[in-house]
This record gives sequence, C-alpha cells and structure tokens, in this order.
Amino acid sequence: MPIVLLGFMGVGKTTTAHLLNLPVYDMDHIIEERIGMPIADYFSLEGEASFRQLETEVLKELLDLPSNCIVSTGGGVIKSEVNRELLLANREDNVLLTASFEVSYQRIRKDRQSQRPLFLQCSKEEFEALYRERMALYQGLADTVIDTDKLIPEQVARKILCK
Repeated sequence: MPIVLLGFMGVGKTTTAHLLNLPVYDMDHIIEERIGMPIADYFSLEGEASFRQLETEVLKELLDLPSNCIVSTGGGVIKSEVNRELLLANREDNVLLTASFEVSYQRIRKDRQSQRPLFLQCSKEEFEALYRERMALYQGLADTVIDTDKLIPEQVARKILCK
C-alpha cells in the first residue's frame, strides 16, 4: 500500500509529498482532472455530498497502488465513515501531518493560488470549529504523526523518509 498523507488544510500535505522523490498521487488534482473543473466550482454546482462520493471512489483506487508511491489526500477525506474505515486498514502506512489551528489558518489565508471552498465560506470561528471536528476524526488513523508548526517542508519530508 502507498504512504498516505493525512491532515487538515494547510498542514503541507501536497508540498511535502512532492519532496519525497516518489511518484505522487494528489487526490484533489486527480478529482479536478476527472470533473474537468476546480473543486470549488464543483462544490458550488453539485454540492459537498456529490464531491465526497467521488472522493471515496478515488481513495479506493489509490489505496490499491503499490507501496513505492505517495497519496496526498484532501483535508476532508476523513468526513466519510467509509473513508475512515479504508484509511484505518492502511494505518501503518498513513502519516498524519498536524499544525495548530492558527498556523493552519494563516497558511491557508496566505495561499493565493488555492481557492478552498470551506475556507471561503466560513468565518474564522466557524473554520476553527471545522478544524476541531476534523482533528478529532483524524485520531487513530495513522501510526506516524508529525507536527508541522515549526518545521519546513524539507524537514517534514525527512521525518517521513526515516519512519
């Protein structure tokens, strides 16, 4: 099974994945290729439920890949109980990247290239509630947990390669 990077938005999953010198399968990019539009647009047109169903299909496919690759998940992949069960079966190969709420919030706010629908729709207080809800769901899904608050992406990548 592949190494699967988990974590809330803004923890550095995509950036770190590309530093690991292994083939990278970024779930958000794969989904955008399939739907032919940015996820934010799909969210607006089809709704979150439709997006989450598609996300589950992609996750199932990616978990069947060989072990010499990286899967970078979307921040909300753990919202689905089916996805959590799939990820739990892969627990020893999962890496949970964490960051404090404030660090995650500032990283997302400064990321001008990314249009994250849930970030754009929420007040800071609502976004913090979402963060806390999701952080609770991540618990137990990975044997390796790395706090990225004070690490640069290269340090995070090194920790993953040494696990």
